[in-house]
Amino acid sequence: MTTDFQTSRDALGARLRTLRVEASLEGKDLAAVLGWQTSKVSRLQNGKQTPTREDLTAWAHGVGRPDVVSELHGLLAGLGMKDRHRSWQRQLAGGHRGRQEIAVRQTETTKEIRGLEVSRVPGLFQTPEYARAIFDANAAFRQIRPTTDEAVEARMRRQAALYDPEKSFRFLLCEAALYHRPCPTDVMAAQLDRLYNLVGQKRIELGVIPFTAQLRRTPAHGFWIYDRRLVIVETISEELWLTGDEDVQLYERAWEWLAEAAEEGPSARRLIGRARASLDLA
Repeated sequence: MTTDFQTSRDALGARLRTLRVEASLEGKDLAAVLGWQTSKVSRLQNGKQTPTREDLTAWAHGVGRPDVVSELHGLLAGLGMKDRHRSWQRQLAGGHRGRQEIAVRQTETTKEIRGLEVSRVPGLFQTPEYARAIFDANAAFRQIRPTTDEAVEARMRRQAALYDPEKSFRFLLCEAALYHRPCPTDVMAAQLDRLYNLVGQKRIELGVIPFTAQLRRTPAHGFWIYDRRLVIVETISEELWLTGDEDVQLYERAWEWLAEAAEEGPSARRLIGRARASLDLA
């Protein structure tokens, strides 16, 4: 059983637990409703047993939420994605909530996250309003059921990791990410204010690659590196989960080359401040 498999199963279990709690049911009560042993409810919600599709359908109906059957089935399908290609169609079958729970668990099990974002603010640094705009637009683009409130809640919960003294976060943003506006002006202004205040915080390294920087390699797309074990790359149709040593080393080299051109500290603040000031002229 791989770490990523268990991470995904833990996320599914956490979602099941949340649904039970929201229904104001104790584990033994849900077990009675479903005709199961209480131990089965415990194993499923604690990520100790892999549920079947029938188990998930029964759970959803047992807690009075038949509307989440597709979401739970999508999370279960994710457990079987052992290859590097993970289609968004499968991952987001029931909305964004499930994928965000996986992100929460992935962050919990990682000591260092390095990332590059080309045209938007990383999820770990997003304000709730900026995240809401991203999720709403993506749901419309992919023509999926919006679960924005739940997705935003999970994304904000994930950000608690920023204050964990055992973790570190090293991110590069292309300057374009400070100007591309997927949200109203006031929301973008608040988002840039948050970025400005994150620069220089403990355990957070935030570098901005200026428009005018000379680069040894231009960034083709964004990516995130989890410790030295996993790289996640997002494309329009799918995510790539890369775990091979050669792949990880290649992306590490790409990150290091780009970091050479990044402005940090006061210089990064100046770039963020300039983007923030441009909003007042819009």
